[in-house]
Amino acid sequence: MESEYYLVKSDMLPEVFVKVMAVKRLLSSGKADSVNDAVQRIGLSRSAYYKYKDAVLPFYETSRGRLVTLIFAVENFPGILSGIINCMARGKANILTINQNIPINGLADVSISIETERMTTGLEAMLEEIARIPGVRSYRILARD
Repeated sequence: MESEYYLVKSDMLPEVFVKVMAVKRLLSSGKADSVNDAVQRIGLSRSAYYKYKDAVLPFYETSRGRLVTLIFAVENFPGILSGIINCMARGKANILTINQNIPINGLADVSISIETERMTTGLEAMLEEIARIPGVRSYRILARD
């Protein structure tokens, strides 16, 4: 039987699933040194974590192995696009296309299509890192395939 997937708001989930995600965030951000450390901080048993860790994914991780097109609004100064590309390269995103519009009023729209299958960083974490680059004003996911 093939698995079915559902998109459910986190406040509607049983507490155990929300805690599993909190443990995963601690581990992926490096704020916890081990699973044991993370589950103790969150107040979850190790067995519950291991039981559900592969079944509960954040919305962004459902894009693994897919094509994702992102749109960024960036300020018009040298190095912004390079910073975005370097961030994607660190996360092992496979960049397929890059389009940058001519800047208007000091801002340019940049669309980048990536393939996410081999990414070592979650899409959400990568986007949060890109958002911290000086000059990146906003981003959004335009399409997923």
